[in-house]
Amino acid sequence: MADNSVISAVEAVLFACGEPVEISRLAYAAETEEFEIPNIIDALNKRYSDSKSALNVLKLGNSYQIATRKDFSRNVKLALEAKKNTPLSNAAMEVLTIIAYNQPVSKSFISHVRGIESGSVVNSLVERELLEEAGRLDVPGKPIAYKTTDVFLRCFGLESIDDLDPIPNMVQNGENSDENTEEN
Repeated sequence: MADNSVISAVEAVLFACGEPVEISRLAYAAETEEFEIPNIIDALNKRYSDSKSALNVLKLGNSYQIATRKDFSRNVKLALEAKKNTPLSNAAMEVLTIIAYNQPVSKSFISHVRGIESGSVVNSLVERELLEEAGRLDVPGKPIAYKTTDVFLRCFGLESIDDLDPIPNMVQNGENSDENTEEN
């Protein structure tokens, strides 16, 4: 039987990764042998069961993933819905604006325009179904491009992206669109 520190190490790795972790990677990270992993997972699940935890570890092929028990799916769903219904932050509005007027664009383009890393904001807007992947850009590295969705249009009362207001003070056709700049 593995000692508590190895069990806790496996738990920490599963928690931190948040996605399925292959047995070989778990063994390497916990500094134990691969054949020990199933026993460690059993001990971890027993620990969760004995303490009536909301967590358990699932076996997915040759990987394991920490998850919430099905008994708590309603609670998790309510929390995620509440997150979806929270007002958009200023950062989220900036990202939506950049994408709406320049789509499709990559996360690095958005970060460059904003001057700050924006990947987590983009991810949260994808979760809220305001943005979606629009394929890959034909540039080095082939980054994922993002565009607005029909949910975005509905939320902002637009029929199409063409209904967006023009950006003020834009130079169009070589002339300033601001009529107040004409000399009399």
